[in-house]
Parts: sequence; C-alpha cells; structure tokens
Amino acid sequence: MRRAARRIALLTLLLILAATSISCSEIESVLKESGATGDRNTRVSPGAAGKALKNLEVSPPGSMAGYDREDFPHWSDAREFGWDVSDGSCDVREAALIRDGEDVVVGEGCDFESGRWLDPYTTRTYTDPLDIDIDHLVPLANAYRSGASGWDEPLRERYANDPNNLLSVEDNANQEKGDKGPEAWKPPNRAIWCSYAKRWISVKSDYDLTVNPQEKAALKQMLATCKKG
Repeated sequence: MRRAARRIALLTLLLILAATSISCSEIESVLKESGATGDRNTRVSPGAAGKALKNLEVSPPGSMAGYDREDFPHWSDAREFGWDVSDGSCDVREAALIRDGEDVVVGEGCDFESGRWLDPYTTRTYTDPLDIDIDHLVPLANAYRSGASGWDEPLRERYANDPNNLLSVEDNANQEKGDKGPEAWKPPNRAIWCSYAKRWISVKSDYDLTVNPQEKAALKQMLATCKKG
C-alpha cells in the first residue's frame, strides 16, 4: 500500500511539473501562419512566452571586440541543419526561400525559376528572390554580445543556420533592422509584433542568450499586442 501511495504521489508531482514548466520544445514549436505570410509563429501562449522571458538572464550588452560575421558560418548545407528540401544541393538561404515562398518552382541545382514572397515586415510581395534577404531574427551580432562570444564554431554554425532563427524578408527592411534588438527596431507591420516577440524569446531561450533591460521591456510591450484566448 505504501509503495502504491508513493507511486501515486510521484505521478501527481510529475503531472504538476509538466503543467507548469516552460519547456524548450514548447517554445520552439513553430508553424507557418495562416494566410501564407511567410512568417512563422510559435503556438505558445502569450503567458507562457512571458514566463520564458522572465527566465532569461538580464545583463547589459557585452563587448563587440573580436566579432566577425564570418565566424558564424552560414548558408551551409540545408539538410545538415534540419531543413526539409527535396534537392540535396540547396543551401540554407535557398531552403528558407523555398519554405517562406508561395508557388515556388525550383529547377536543377536549386535554381529558382519562379515564386512569390510576402515580406512579413512590410507586407509587400516580391517575385524576384534577389529582392529577398534571409534575416537572422536574433542577429548574429546581437547573439555575440549576449553570450555567443564564447561559443565554438560548430555551435555558431548551428545558430547561423537554425530554421527557427531565419526568415525571408525584403532586403531594405533587413538592412534597416541591421543588428538591432527590439528596443531599437520593431517590424513596421505591427500585426506580427506578437509572433516576432515570441520567436525572439524562443531563440534566446534555446541558446541561453541574455537580454538587456531595454530589450526585455520592448519584448513585454510586443507581447502585450497578442490576442487573448
């Protein structure tokens, strides 16, 4: 009887922990938004995202001394980093364009023949893939000054090619954003502030990156735009 009671108590405790904890897999769960916007949105609740944000370490931005973008190898082999592509010759940039586009036709050697891309930052649509940049949602330089300065190259390469941290956007919007965090730049399209903040928190949670006080306040502001329910 005692053994059975202990088992029941342990099972109850595990169920409570499962219901209240914020797991990486929950934060990382992403799906394309309806309406084929090309954006991706976490299906985690605003409350859960807020709890995950509270769990992030708050620290002033670190030094950029020694930073070199080329120390984060990017546009690597797509399949190696978990991208779903039918052509083994596709790199990560090409895989992102395929994932985020509509009616995309790719020829031999992952050469783009046609397609449409709706930029989630500006809501404008483009048909030339050369007009599209692949944005690191949490920029490489931002990651560097919030913890990635101490990473080895394999981890930096994984980060630079992670599907959850990449988004196809209009090139001018991407250049305007640069390496800014949400405290200094937010998407002009306010409709995606909620999903943008959730995904930013997801990336920082997954890679144990810090947030600065102004960044945390901006993310809270963006989460406040999430629809209830």
